[in-house]
Amino acid sequence: MLSLALNFTGFVSLIGAGLGDPELLTIKAARRLSDADLVLFDGLVPANVVTLADRAQCFCVSKRARRRTVSQETIHRLMIRSARQGKRVVRLKCGDPFVLGRGGEEALALKAAGVPFEVIPGISAAVSAAELAGIPVTHRGLASGFTVVSGHSAEVFEPILAALAPQSMTVIVLMGLQHRMQIAAALLSNGWNAETPAAIVLAASTPQMQFWAGRLIDLAKRDTPLATDGNMPATIIIGEVTRLSGMIGSVAQPTRTVDAIALQQ
Repeated sequence: MLSLALNFTGFVSLIGAGLGDPELLTIKAARRLSDADLVLFDGLVPANVVTLADRAQCFCVSKRARRRTVSQETIHRLMIRSARQGKRVVRLKCGDPFVLGRGGEEALALKAAGVPFEVIPGISAAVSAAELAGIPVTHRGLASGFTVVSGHSAEVFEPILAALAPQSMTVIVLMGLQHRMQIAAALLSNGWNAETPAAIVLAASTPQMQFWAGRLIDLAKRDTPLATDGNMPATIIIGEVTRLSGMIGSVAQPTRTVDAIALQQ
């Protein structure tokens, strides 16, 4: 019997949309968007990236907190069914598909269904959000490594942060703005110095980009988002390297710097 995969004429591209600036897409990603028949995009992917798919049907499959969501299983079914109908499908994900974005789950589902697919990397905020704020995540004499953790749930980040030796490396937290008090408290209780520099970058690479810098103890003072609409992707950077932002300066314009006092009020 011939494999079902031989009957497929469709194809799925798991694409990283990066930070939000369409000029930071890879050439291959832009080409796949231009050729797509169907685009399933994350809620945080900006409209000016989605509009590059000017001939495709485009649907938001957001899984944002406190909002109506599309289940991961539904996304799998949509990709598989559409590819079996011969469509060129793009699954457009924030950042990089395989960094805290369930891209691995989607690749496994496509593989199990015998659907041909590819993965096109994107720029992850894990490194580039800090970079655009003038913060290298590693720097000679300050940090020789970094840890990336999801801040979505204390059950996820607390065991990881508890395992880190104080001041041993740069800590990068994605999706952690709502839980920044707990994140800071977890590090402080594990022996991190309260004066350890910390920073938050909101909506990196976009015109709405905001930057805050302070101390770990400041980060622990209030659990409210800096962005009033609560819909801006946030990256938290903790470690000595954040001091360099004042020396290097933001390399992304325009940027609004948020006073440290705003985080404490």
